[in-house]
Amino acid sequence: MASVFLVEDEALIRMMVADMVTELGHIVEAEANDLPSALRHARDSDFDMALLDVSLGRDSAEPVAVALANRNIPFAFASGFGAEAVPEAFRERPLLRKPFPIEQLERCIAELLQAS
Repeated sequence: MASVFLVEDEALIRMMVADMVTELGHIVEAEANDLPSALRHARDSDFDMALLDVSLGRDSAEPVAVALANRNIPFAFASGFGAEAVPEAFRERPLLRKPFPIEQLERCIAELLQAS
């Protein structure tokens, strides 16, 4: 069982992914829907891994990715726009293409757990 930090600006998508994480036997430790709260959690909260929406409204999630990388916390991106939307410095990170099935999320979490 892993604790997950979930960053998603769309409330319904965040709730759906949180339900999927829970259904897979993990815990959603923290959630954020905007850049300031995401940065706060990325710097100060305790969790095993993170799932980041690539864009948070008009903001990029790149500063959150930098904060997580600095803490050596594994993370993946989620995007409906494809790999080109992922910040260039983080293109090697796992990417979930929205909408994604629970099986794809399960594989992504397993990959992040192996990376930690």
